[in-house]
Amino acid sequence: MVFTVALTGGIGSGKSTVATMFAAHGVSLVDADIIAREVVAPGQPALQKIAEHFGEQILTPEGLLNRTALREHIFTNPKEKQWLNALLHPLIHQRTQQAINQASSPYVLWVVPLLVENQLQRLADRVLVVDVSPETQLHRTMARDNISRELAQHIIAAQVSREARLAVADDIINNDGLPQALTHDVARLNQQYMALAVQSVRQE
Repeated sequence: MVFTVALTGGIGSGKSTVATMFAAHGVSLVDADIIAREVVAPGQPALQKIAEHFGEQILTPEGLLNRTALREHIFTNPKEKQWLNALLHPLIHQRTQQAINQASSPYVLWVVPLLVENQLQRLADRVLVVDVSPETQLHRTMARDNISRELAQHIIAAQVSREARLAVADDIINNDGLPQALTHDVARLNQQYMALAVQSVRQE
């Protein structure tokens, strides 16, 4: 099994920025969001099941999944969210394991926004949390998705708390500042993870 570092953080924390910086060091990335989109792409069985369950209005005129409509629906219907998770999580997990096993670098960075919510931290050798202040998170979420403060607060509240996320962290990167400030932290952690990956291979 490839040494796996799970990268997580709340919405608007800058996970993608940090992941891109690790990739620049030659680290293989496995992005849970990308895999999640792949399993509901047109022609995939999961998309057909979602349309049958929620109705054709959950699709765009082009036959794609209407993520905005789906997100608004499941946020106000916990049982529907459970149904969707039960459908998608096994498919996402299977593809994730395949991607991790195909990694070409000594360790793999597994980008998982909902790591703690779905209690997946036990599947990683190490957990890296990208942390920001609540106000920074709110403003970045509003700007990124062009949404109201109220909706941004609702989305953030639906995620696990900042404290719960930090509680499972082996390493923490603060991203309240400019992206340039992350360079040193990423380089330091990359060296640390390389060493841990080599050590884990020797122990096998």
